[in-house]
Amino acid sequence: MKKTSVRTRVLTGTVVAAALAAATVGAVSASAESTETPAVPAAVKADTQNKNLAQSSGLTIDAATRAAQAALDAATKAGQHVSVAVVDRDGVTRVLLKGDGAGPQAPASAERKAFTAVSWNAPTSELAKRLAQAPNLKDIPGTLFLAGGAPIQSKGAPIAAVGVAGAPSGDLDEQFAQAGVAELAK
Repeated sequence: MKKTSVRTRVLTGTVVAAALAAATVGAVSASAESTETPAVPAAVKADTQNKNLAQSSGLTIDAATRAAQAALDAATKAGQHVSVAVVDRDGVTRVLLKGDGAGPQAPASAERKAFTAVSWNAPTSELAKRLAQAPNLKDIPGTLFLAGGAPIQSKGAPIAAVGVAGAPSGDLDEQFAQAGVAELAK
């Protein structure tokens, strides 16, 4: 029996492994190219009478963008450099506009103000007043109890909020946020 060199054995093993891999890929590929299309299940209709389901409302991205732009336009008209955030009912940012000249802290502050307003369904200027009775509110992650956040409601329930930050006072920020909310009433 003739002995083969290590180099020959390694080369032979590599060729065998490559052949096996090619055969496997070919088999998988062939089975994936089936001409039969699996049946698509019919759409499931939600049973609105089912007491186990929760219905919710939210802003479209178009509405959120219009609200944000209206708030930014109001600030620009007043000569202020701000950032504007619109969040959904869960506090997730849908739109964030950093206005020209707005400070680096403004986008995060606008998001936190909007999150705070939607969480408590109240303008953040009102919530800031509540800190005197409950100072630990400010310790809740993601919140900012400074004027500049305004909730957007549907039938009295919060569905979104506008937050504005960057003007020299919270009163101005909140005025611009309210302009964003008012845009949706048009």
